[in-house]
Amino acid sequence: MLKTLHYSLLTLTGFLASITSGYAQNDSTSVIQQIKKRIVLQAEVENGGILAEKSIRDVTFEDAYYNAINFRVGWQTQKSKDSYHQLYNYPTYGIGIYSSTFNKPTIGKPFAIYGYVEIPMYPKAGSRWSYDYRIALGLSGNFKPFDAEENPLNLVIGTKNNVFIDLGAKVNYALTAKLKAGVGLSFHHFSNGALRLPNKGINLVPLTASLTYTPYADQLDKSSSVISPMPKQVFYTLSFGAGLKQISRDSDKRFYKSTFSAYASKHISHKWRLGGGMDIFYSQSGSDEEVAGANSGKLSARLSGGPSLYIAHVLNKNLVLNGNIGAYVHRQEFNGETQLLFLRAGARYYVYKNINAGVSIKAHMGKADFIEWTAGYTFGR
Repeated sequence: MLKTLHYSLLTLTGFLASITSGYAQNDSTSVIQQIKKRIVLQAEVENGGILAEKSIRDVTFEDAYYNAINFRVGWQTQKSKDSYHQLYNYPTYGIGIYSSTFNKPTIGKPFAIYGYVEIPMYPKAGSRWSYDYRIALGLSGNFKPFDAEENPLNLVIGTKNNVFIDLGAKVNYALTAKLKAGVGLSFHHFSNGALRLPNKGINLVPLTASLTYTPYADQLDKSSSVISPMPKQVFYTLSFGAGLKQISRDSDKRFYKSTFSAYASKHISHKWRLGGGMDIFYSQSGSDEEVAGANSGKLSARLSGGPSLYIAHVLNKNLVLNGNIGAYVHRQEFNGETQLLFLRAGARYYVYKNINAGVSIKAHMGKADFIEWTAGYTFGR
C-alpha cells in the first residue's frame, strides 16, 4: 500500500507539473502568483447508493447507511503551450480529501487522499449553468477488514488500506461570478486488487451536493490558440507490470504476478488512441503444488495471455488513461484466471520523454485479478 501512495503522489505530481509549465506571462509575474490566481476550492457532501448483491447486502450492509464529505483544492488550467488544456475546456487538476461512514462498525469509517481532474462539458459564455465530469485516483484507509474471528461480517474487503477510484458528474449554477452550487452523481470503487481476500470490493453511487469557489475566476486566460494537427503516426508501446495476489482465503500466501505487453495504436482524435496488441502474464502460483497440483512447475501453469484491444484516453501531453479488453488464448483457472475475457483500467504518466510509469487494475468481469505497478516506453510519441 505504500507503493500505492507513491504512485498516487507520482500521478498527482504529474497533474501539478502539467499545469504549472508554460504559464510565465512576463518577468514580473511569479509562478506562485500564477498558481494562486488559478486556485479552485470545493466542498461536497454525498449520501446513499450502496451497490451490493443480495447475499452481501443482507450481511455486510444490513442497516448500513452511507454518507461522506469531500474537500478539494485544485488549479484551473489556462492558455499555454499544451493545447490539450483548450481541447478539454480548461480543466481543473488538484488534490482531494475524502471522509465517510457507513454507520456500521464492521465496515469502518474510510478516508481517502486522491488526485483528480475535473473537466467542463459544453461551456457557454455568459450562462449561469455549467456541467462537468471528474476522474480521480488515490489511496484509502481506515476500513475494518474481514477477520474470521473478530470481524466475520465484513465479506467485501480484506485490507485496511485500499485503492480509491472515483468518477463523477454534476450540473452547476453560478450564484455569483466566483461561487457556484452543484448537484450530481458519483461512482466510488474501493479495492485491494486481490492483495488480500476477500476482495469483492465496495461500490457506491451516491448523490452529491457541492459548493465551488474560484476567487480569481475573472483573471484566467481562456483565449483560443491554434490547435496543432492530430498526430498521424503509429505509436508502439512496450510495458511491464508487477504485483501480488492471494489465490485462496484458506491460505495467507501471496504470489508474484507480472505482465509483459506490446501494443500498436493510432489517434482517432486528439483525445483518443485505439489499437491492439498482446498481453503475456506470469503467475508464480503455477509453481505451487497446493495451487497447481500435478501441473506445478510447468511453464504452461505459469504463463497465460492473449490478444487485447488497447484504448488510450489522452488528458494532456504527459497524462494518459489506459484500458484493455482482451481474450485468453491460454489460461489457468487455478491462478485466478476464471473468465475467457480480461479487462484493465489504469493511468500512465510520462515521467521523462517517452518513458512512462503508472498503475492499473486487471480484472475478470468486474472481479479484480491484481494491481499492476507499471513502467513502459512508447516509440513514435
